[in-house]
Amino acid sequence: MKKRMLAVLLASVTACSLGGCAGKKKDTVRTVKIGLTLYDQYDTFISELVSWFNASASALEEETGTAINVEVVDAAGSQTTQNEQVKSLIEKGCDVICVNLVDRTEPTTITDMAEKNDVPIIFFNRELVAEDLERWEKLYYVGADAFGSGIIEGELAAETFQSDPKYDKNGDGICQYVVLEGEAGHQDAIVRTEYSVNTLVEKGVKAEKLGYAIANWKRAQAQTKMTTLLEEYGERIELILANNDDMALGAIDALKVSELPKDEWPIIVGIDGTDVGLGAIKNGEMAGTAYNDKEGQAEAMLKLAFVLSGKDAKNGLSIDDIPLEKEKYVRLPYYRVTLDNVEEYIKKSKRKQDEGQLLTTEESEKE
Repeated sequence: MKKRMLAVLLASVTACSLGGCAGKKKDTVRTVKIGLTLYDQYDTFISELVSWFNASASALEEETGTAINVEVVDAAGSQTTQNEQVKSLIEKGCDVICVNLVDRTEPTTITDMAEKNDVPIIFFNRELVAEDLERWEKLYYVGADAFGSGIIEGELAAETFQSDPKYDKNGDGICQYVVLEGEAGHQDAIVRTEYSVNTLVEKGVKAEKLGYAIANWKRAQAQTKMTTLLEEYGERIELILANNDDMALGAIDALKVSELPKDEWPIIVGIDGTDVGLGAIKNGEMAGTAYNDKEGQAEAMLKLAFVLSGKDAKNGLSIDDIPLEKEKYVRLPYYRVTLDNVEEYIKKSKRKQDEGQLLTTEESEKE
């Protein structure tokens, strides 16, 4: 059901561009065409970011008097497919293309095509190598600081472990932990793991790594890998550090079908602050998460694309309104979420869902 809903959302955004649907009349002479290519449309965080991008584009239309046409395509984990999608989006006349890279080490083909056709590229969420971003002046990146997410995750883990002696199950004064990692060799996965563990230790927690598993950011894979870790280490596991909320939820799924009572579960901490992840914190299944500001990133990416299109309205946005670092980067901070403040973030996400869903419904009806 979730996959079908996501597919409908992307199909709606793609088939019915914002401000460009048949039957939707606007008194405007300017049109900005923006292409989005996603590494995987079923990634929970990415799907939520696109939903907010969708809602923000409608608001920006009203603010600037410019029609914003958005086309979203899914690379389904293939860099070759994504390269072809960028070529197609250029041929369709997109003013700017936003790229959620499949392979962060392989942006060359996309960059060369964009430079040849003078189409700016905004890479987002999956950060490419810094040198690659310098290859052309019209390449940008919008995302968050991976170091910050690891630090927050480590802080949350340390605070929870130190808050109650019950979390030290064997009473040895050492936190035995496992890690559920994203893709092998992926920058965010490496940084999130390293900084979460280092911060845990810096906060005064003696730690012992029992094991780890690569689950590629996926909930189902994490459940399978966590089941194996439970079979090997069982009640010895006192902490699960997951590189994202989906993998933390996969660990919860594995724990639910295990024989371990809930009051004996290890501490579970995630990263991203997805809707389902926030729900798990509210239900007491996760200790906390590092909230990845998808709303802020989507809005910054949209505004940057709008400015780069060169079709800004009179008295509208300018490049000075974009918080660029080194004239290339937009980086937004992560935020701590625990049971104490989770309701605040649930309400924030609910507003995003309502606006995005309302927009999609209206556009679909008018088409």
